[in-house]
Amino acid sequence: MDKSIIRAKTLVEALPYIQMFNNKIIVIKYGGSAMIDAELKMSVIKDISLMKLVGIKPVVVHGGGKKISEMLVKIGKEPKFIQGLRVTDDETMEIAEMVLSGNVNKEIVQLFEKQGIKSVGISGKDGRSIIAKKKLLDGLDIGWVGEIDTIQTELITALIENDFIPVIAPIACDENNNTYNINADYVAGAIAAKLGAEKLIYLTDVEGVLRDVKDKTSLISKIKVDEIQRYKDDKIIQGGMIPKVDCCAESIKNGVAGVHILDGRVEHSILLELFTNSGIGTMLMP
Repeated sequence: MDKSIIRAKTLVEALPYIQMFNNKIIVIKYGGSAMIDAELKMSVIKDISLMKLVGIKPVVVHGGGKKISEMLVKIGKEPKFIQGLRVTDDETMEIAEMVLSGNVNKEIVQLFEKQGIKSVGISGKDGRSIIAKKKLLDGLDIGWVGEIDTIQTELITALIENDFIPVIAPIACDENNNTYNINADYVAGAIAAKLGAEKLIYLTDVEGVLRDVKDKTSLISKIKVDEIQRYKDDKIIQGGMIPKVDCCAESIKNGVAGVHILDGRVEHSILLELFTNSGIGTMLMP
């Protein structure tokens, strides 16, 4: 009986949040271990399915870098990175598109369909939803690595309005129909801003922003945009967290109400963050 009461209280605690987010768009950037581990994968799919069923409009943008590297190794090609960006020659671009737009994208769609949730997998190429341009790294050309030029949301909005979850791979063309691989963090942020999303959620392999990276209990629950530079100066936000936080800040400046950095290794992390009073990650806010 006690366990049943606890479950009931949890549902009651979630009610005001369900009401708050009803009919609102929430963009989820799906990546990290939650895409690899089978149990975590189902946890994420079920969380997003529940969001859909209680009246939220989820949009999923996914990565898949680990699977690209695995496929490159299988064909005898060594993955190469410069400053965290994949060096992407013609062959690597072909593999990246095959993995992201094909294998990974359609697996996510299939998992939603198994839950009885309608979804459609697309890439930035479909409906020219993302127009890319070449990204240079300090003036260095590292191949078919792109950045966002423009976002066009007609197709994405049509899917949402027809009760589908859009599942988006970060592959896009430029104006000359050259294909590029784009960092999924930036794609999620740009799409969230363009859609006027209520929330943007990043699933990562870290707990959030920590005051001390060696102390997992030092999680910073909330950060205001105007505090980010101070955290950088104090070396609290550093390394690979800098571009992610910068991406969050850009989304907020462009109209997203709140951005959450969550540990995707925690089962049901999305529901814990959105529908409970305590939350578990770091929220960035205006």
